[in-house]
Amino acid sequence: MLNRRDLLKSASSGVGYLAFAALAHEQALAESKADGPLSPKKPHFEPRAKRVIFLSMRGAPSHVDMFDYKPQLTKDNGKPGKYGRGRGGKLLGSPWEFKQHGKSGLWISELLPEIATHADDLCMLHGMNTDLPNHPQAQTMMHTGSSQFVRPSIGAWTLYGLGTNNADLPGFVALGAPNGNANHFGSSFLPAIFQGARFGGDSRRPGGNNRFARREQKPKIPNIANPKLDRELQRAQLDYVQSLNKAKLAREKHAPGVEGVIESLELGFRMQDTLPELMDTTGESKETLELYGIGSGANDSFGKQCLLARRFAEAGVRFVELSHGNWDHHRNLTNDLSARCNEIDKPISGLLTDLKRRDMLKETLIVWAGEFGRTPHGQGGDGRDHNNKGYTTWMAGGGVKGGLGYGATDEHGYEAVEGKMHIHDWHATILHILGLDHEKLTYNHAGRDFRLTDVHGVVAKDILS
Repeated sequence: MLNRRDLLKSASSGVGYLAFAALAHEQALAESKADGPLSPKKPHFEPRAKRVIFLSMRGAPSHVDMFDYKPQLTKDNGKPGKYGRGRGGKLLGSPWEFKQHGKSGLWISELLPEIATHADDLCMLHGMNTDLPNHPQAQTMMHTGSSQFVRPSIGAWTLYGLGTNNADLPGFVALGAPNGNANHFGSSFLPAIFQGARFGGDSRRPGGNNRFARREQKPKIPNIANPKLDRELQRAQLDYVQSLNKAKLAREKHAPGVEGVIESLELGFRMQDTLPELMDTTGESKETLELYGIGSGANDSFGKQCLLARRFAEAGVRFVELSHGNWDHHRNLTNDLSARCNEIDKPISGLLTDLKRRDMLKETLIVWAGEFGRTPHGQGGDGRDHNNKGYTTWMAGGGVKGGLGYGATDEHGYEAVEGKMHIHDWHATILHILGLDHEKLTYNHAGRDFRLTDVHGVVAKDILS
């Protein structure tokens, strides 16, 4: 083990400080890869999938217009409704046609023709429900398992439980993550190294029906390059800063913030080499770019996210989240829902195709979800209100039965009546697929053991392959 005496001895014998610092760095890197907080960890049992790609649809997509076929709702179009805070409003049958697809015969709307070609890979979860029909609380619940308190996100829990397979990259990456809402990707009381690394803004289009919508931002890497110092001088500077950090840690014994800084600075230094190259897609073939819809207008932004998700997964990143916004359709449902579906349809289809042909889908769990669903009754003639009682999410790939429709809402799509899956159950199931027991994946904080599912959660074993 190198120490200050070694440094002085090496310097006096003619070994330059920069060379010695490089040697010390290589030693530290080897140690971090061997037993660092991000090093691979054994799961509780044999996993069905090794990684997660979470496709987060912010704003609550309308399940009854996309994946939850309700012929009775169509028949009762215009009749008085009886549900929720829109009680008494008129029922609104979906204006889009549903058809059965694949050998499994899953019902999927004409809004998603490309995704429909993968019907036999999709596991539809029609019995979803969550606590509150308000966006901020439901989004926080979906990401952290709590709508009231700041808790670690599911990505942070996954990284804490399993580590990552590439010490030179973040183990948890959030692409297109919106500004604010840091707790959706944060580590809370878990060590800071487990929080998500966020790149770019979300993929909302300018304008739309959301007054907070902003211009699209391509995924980018802020401050990844140092314009003033070359690599050797950066290493020397970092070694000095780290010596101060470690001295403070030695004095205070327990300082999670300092530990997080030490680990994050080292990871940031290593990322300078690996991340720019990984996010440079110019080497991808024309056929691959077209597969994701890159360069074709509406598909371009989310297509780039999906391609980067594949590249991150291929490089060993454990949890990748992609964000797509502007799904809050209280009005202008006919035009805006069609536009949003068009933006994601080809990119998601391309991601599934690309993973399958690379033999990665069987080890990658794809999760598609919004924070809740929409009402079967109309709002303002051409919109739908919030609905947390019943909605649809889906999974594909590692560990789940393809071509399965699990659970059901009532005849109009308002409330889950079969195969009910609360967010706690959903989280427990995702962790189970990764080989983690949600009751054993705990962290002691403030005198008690916390977990993602609090004191709840039942694994939906019927959907497992």
